[in-house]
Amino acid sequence: MLSLKDIKKLDRDDVLELIGLESRRGPVEQLAPVLGAFAAGLLVGAGLGLLFAQKPGDQLRGDLRQRLQSGQDALSNAINSSRGEASTSQQVPPVSRTA
Repeated sequence: MLSLKDIKKLDRDDVLELIGLESRRGPVEQLAPVLGAFAAGLLVGAGLGLLFAQKPGDQLRGDLRQRLQSGQDALSNAINSSRGEASTSQQVPPVSRTA
């Protein structure tokens, strides 16, 4: 039998477990395993796609290297252009106060 001290130490989950229930899971707790399984499936699918590709290994690696390089170049160009726009927008011409 539970003493008064033991009952005071119980939290909500302990009480629910005593009567055979459990607390309701939130949306994040329900969505996390689904997203994890989706990501794992994506990785496995990409790996299998590379394994069964029609190109030889050297050619496939060259194509992947070229695509990654072009993606890096596009990203660096976008960053540089956004930095250029930010620096030109910060240079505001002086306003003449005599009208």
